[in-house]
Amino acid sequence: MDNLITFSITVFTAFFAITNPISNMTVFLSLTQGADKKTKHDINKRANMIAFVIVTLFIILGKYIFELFNISIPAFKITGGILIFYIGFEMLQSKVSDVKNLKKVDIDENIAVSPLAIPILAGPGTIVTAMNFVANAAALQIFLVIAIFGSMSLLTYFTFRISDLIVRIVGNNVISVIGKIMGLIIAIIGTGMIIQGIKISFDI
Repeated sequence: MDNLITFSITVFTAFFAITNPISNMTVFLSLTQGADKKTKHDINKRANMIAFVIVTLFIILGKYIFELFNISIPAFKITGGILIFYIGFEMLQSKVSDVKNLKKVDIDENIAVSPLAIPILAGPGTIVTAMNFVANAAALQIFLVIAIFGSMSLLTYFTFRISDLIVRIVGNNVISVIGKIMGLIIAIIGTGMIIQGIKISFDI
């Protein structure tokens, strides 16, 4: 039981850091600037639903993807760890990650699919994180990862919904600081994945 609680906390922390609802809220606001309340709501709901479906598919089919492409768990953990560390390092440098790089887009509901759902909410970092937790997990742990990401999608949805209020109360400077803290956590998680991959490779 204690192991499941520790596992759940670790998964939640990782997802919270990599999806970062507070930081992504500013992206949502910039992409939907000038849109009416109903359009914002529709884009928010659609983006989070699509992101949840995409990540869930990768969680469920992760093992089959490993077998199909003959990917070893140590190689996946090391490569995924490097990618996640890179995203966190860029956040610490106050840069917009190349993995999540955005171009100016018109306001229509298609932005719910791209760039909001992919790659902002369900980008490579999120998918790698999810697949890492289920790479050699039992059925209960896989269910927990899906449930936790579902709760994270709901949290992101509600954060986006009250985003205008949050920015007015908190201010952009505080949001920037939170982004840096999340970047540090992401970098640490990435380093941990690399260490795990090396330990498995050399049976340490």
